[in-house]
Amino acid sequence: MFSIDSFERKFTDMMTEGFIFIDNSGKIQIYNNKAKEIFGIVSNNEISHKEGRLQKGDIVIIGNNSLGKDDGNLKPEDLGYIGVRDGNIKAGNALLAIGIFKEDKPNLPIYKYISPNHSTKELSLNSKALGMNIDCSIDFENKIISLGVDEDKYIMKYMNAIGHMVILDHKTKRLKFYQTHGYTARGEAVKDILLEKEYRAKGIHSEDFDVIGKDIFEIHSGGDTIEDFYKAATKEDISYENEFKEINGRATICTLSPLFIKGERAGAVLKVEDISEIKKVIRERDEALISLEQMEIRLKEEENIKKLLPEIIGDSKEILNVKRLAIKASQTNSTVLLLGESGTGKTLLGRVIHDNSKNRDKPFIHVNCGSIPETLLESELFGYEKGAFTGARDEGKPGLFELAHGGTIFLDEIGEISPALQVKLLQVLQDKSFFKIGGKKNIKVDVRIIAATNKNLEEEIIKGKFREDLYYRINVFPIWIPPLRERKEDIYQLVDYMIPKICERIGLEEKRISMEAISTLISHDWPGNIRELENVFERAINMTEGNTILSNFLAINRENKKTRNEKIQTLKEAIEAAEKSALLYAIGYYNGNKAKAMEALNIGKTSFYEKIKKYNMK
Repeated sequence: MFSIDSFERKFTDMMTEGFIFIDNSGKIQIYNNKAKEIFGIVSNNEISHKEGRLQKGDIVIIGNNSLGKDDGNLKPEDLGYIGVRDGNIKAGNALLAIGIFKEDKPNLPIYKYISPNHSTKELSLNSKALGMNIDCSIDFENKIISLGVDEDKYIMKYMNAIGHMVILDHKTKRLKFYQTHGYTARGEAVKDILLEKEYRAKGIHSEDFDVIGKDIFEIHSGGDTIEDFYKAATKEDISYENEFKEINGRATICTLSPLFIKGERAGAVLKVEDISEIKKVIRERDEALISLEQMEIRLKEEENIKKLLPEIIGDSKEILNVKRLAIKASQTNSTVLLLGESGTGKTLLGRVIHDNSKNRDKPFIHVNCGSIPETLLESELFGYEKGAFTGARDEGKPGLFELAHGGTIFLDEIGEISPALQVKLLQVLQDKSFFKIGGKKNIKVDVRIIAATNKNLEEEIIKGKFREDLYYRINVFPIWIPPLRERKEDIYQLVDYMIPKICERIGLEEKRISMEAISTLISHDWPGNIRELENVFERAINMTEGNTILSNFLAINRENKKTRNEKIQTLKEAIEAAEKSALLYAIGYYNGNKAKAMEALNIGKTSFYEKIKKYNMK
């Protein structure tokens, strides 16, 4: 029907993305070098071995995080080939095993396995077998399988499931085979090897693996993405752009489109980007932090940091770390993601970062994504053209991204944005451009994005409510704001800052707070964080008739702490906590004048300084 010449293949080999073209019968016509790299069809491995097949007596080491998945459909009974005959091993188990192919030895096999619903972070197997140190592990947290023989390590990362294997020659104990990514395309899954299928060479012994003319299912053994690819090439109008997909166990971003020539379906093309390319954004974040080390040097220790960003109240080590990161964030244009519970001050921190940036004189646009109805949020963010929809203004409307040009847009509660709108937001992050609703002009914007959420976005990704590629784009410079219960020593400064401000705002004379009330504040866990503290103060100020706020004016739920499953303090711990609290308040109340603090506390000089040293109070 048509032909692909060498020029077209050379051109696609220059692309930085993987590019695959199949004809209308599902045969591969173009499979560029980048696609071969992504799926392991070409190997640049330094460790070499020749082609061959498994032979009786060979030593086999297997690491499998989910038996039966991405391992050639390996079944528990197939492990009998290496002497593992255990009826308790089931499909889905994670397994580490050392055995000898088709030959039982007194000390082998050696193996460990755990069920799929385990909570273990790592499964490890260490053995001195046949005169070798064999060290195997499955790191479930970081998704890494490592098979080690003496000083050599054979490591594979996975996304969902993977079957890893190393084979040593039964006579020389030298390496015969090790598993690498691309084993599905090469037909070298664990079960294929155990069935004595021949495997290809690697490294200096390897030759090019030509996939041109092969059926797409011969190279990629099914899966939803490959099924869609085949349908788009043969009969169905399936297409999408920049969607997160898994192919052969690899995490990728894919664009799929049918191809028509002179009105007839010629096939389909699939553009593939390795997720590791997107993760370069994370490396850019790290490089940005490193390049700002000179800024760190100029900030003379903690005392200087305390004086910076006076809007952020507190001197605890947790809040000082927030200040450090906020200062660094203000010196860069990278996207910032503010994380923390409701009421911790994410909006304030976003404003502070903008006000200390080089664009402080430019717009700061605050968008609460959770408070705007989904049907209106797109038009609010991107605007619309005249007549774009019923009820649209005659003159159209600029979007908030457009209004924020040159400055900062603060996307509060970004976890509430719908999946459909996340796609358009991803385009803005990638290209700094967008189309208005009903518009044909691509609008370019120079805008810095600060996002905030009280949700765990990684959990939202698992639930399918938040795009993983968007998460990588916004998580360039994350800042975690700790809850108030984790920095209670800052309550003293918050008291001194908030009470005069609230008194002035509501038109009452300034009030002070009793020591008993301070103790009540310290003992509370503040589920509503700073926002709750401010509300408690305002009510107490309004309720107090004299000049001193007492504890009975504090609207705090004094429920039994045992209902919160918290650790009950010993009497000694409670006394020490009260002593430290009293010392901190007295010293702070008299602005560091220790003589007056000692007098107010009715404590001797020696005892005073012993307690200062005991509680490590500077």
